[in-house]
Amino acid sequence: MTDNREFDSELHRTALAQLDRVAARLNLDPDIHERLRYPRRALVVSVPIRMDAGHTHVFIGYRVHHSTVLGPTKGGLRYHEDVNLGEVTALAMLMTWKCALMGLPYGGAKGGVRCNPRELSRVELEHLTRRYTAEIILLIGPDHDIPAPDLGTDEQTMAWMMDTYSMTQGKSVPGVVTGKPLIVGGSAGRREATGRGIVYALYQAARHLGHELRGRKVVVQGFGNVGGVAARLLWRDGAVVAGVSDFRAGVWNPDGLDIRQLEAHVAETGSVVGFAGADPLTNAELLEQPCDILIPAAVGSQIHAGNAERVKASVVVEGANGPTTPEADVVLRERGVTVIPDILANAGGVVVSYFEWVQGLQYYFWKESEITSRLQEIMARAFNRVWALGQKEGVDLRTAALMEGVSRVAEGHRVRGLYP
Repeated sequence: MTDNREFDSELHRTALAQLDRVAARLNLDPDIHERLRYPRRALVVSVPIRMDAGHTHVFIGYRVHHSTVLGPTKGGLRYHEDVNLGEVTALAMLMTWKCALMGLPYGGAKGGVRCNPRELSRVELEHLTRRYTAEIILLIGPDHDIPAPDLGTDEQTMAWMMDTYSMTQGKSVPGVVTGKPLIVGGSAGRREATGRGIVYALYQAARHLGHELRGRKVVVQGFGNVGGVAARLLWRDGAVVAGVSDFRAGVWNPDGLDIRQLEAHVAETGSVVGFAGADPLTNAELLEQPCDILIPAAVGSQIHAGNAERVKASVVVEGANGPTTPEADVVLRERGVTVIPDILANAGGVVVSYFEWVQGLQYYFWKESEITSRLQEIMARAFNRVWALGQKEGVDLRTAALMEGVSRVAEGHRVRGLYP
């Protein structure tokens, strides 16, 4: 196989290892396998902006398209100080499998800017977003590549991107991004979609495993739009949410946290730290607390060879992208832990992004009840396909989900052929 050291990173090595393992199991055509190991295109840009202090600072940005064989590309934009080309390329690849698994007419993309958004003012963030958009504008568009929020970005980021792109077109183009505010063409239910999808996946897992969610002890790493929403919905369903954390640290109460009060505390202080009636602990310690369900919904590689043996949950639901390393995957599988993989568990976000894109193209918007109903139907259908394939092939859910996603993309390549 061709050398691809330009994209080397821990996450990219993980993504390639997963693809290679599944390709062997599928007996994939070697030529198609080779094509799937590389992105369709990768753009690296400098993003110079005028800082509030008056000097110019140059940030580095990326936008990667992994595959366009099933349709335009779709994927988030993240602002984080550890963003690099390898990570963005790996996440674009995972988005390809995720979109194919969910039956969406997209290929995978991802973008990022290496920065710490918490250290930037609102004005600096706006300038950064608009300049980055201008630098990648030749790649994006409602028929080409549709960005969405990710780590460190939000609805406002998408509104700035949409406005910048629209200014170059001489008209408003809401379909260029998803995850934007409702007032400029966003979709009801988009903000909660990823967390809601996690819960819908858990409903199906509980049914197949013969479990009740009520009374089950849950730990959630990450208390943002993904983990926070999942924690709230599970708490309302009667689960005991015993531990949560954010980027600073975590809190733990074995008898359960009052999520409504915790949300009020976070709104007031900006963090879960210091919540009354709970013990403090680190993010690493949180993952090893006794619980039935663990939801890592923060960043990648949180469950690794060094701590997988100490994870006490019987079910791990990957709310984040790539939170479990391949080495940890083996340990969890050998211990009988059910892992609902990221490309299935956190797919609710891209499903509702698809709904938003369709609504924007039609200028016809659906009620939130329609969106949540359709999301639940798609999540249930995908989960049950993956579960059935796993049972048939005797493989874990991650392998089954990847087999389903990769085989769909490979079939697209087979049908379309190779140009010229």
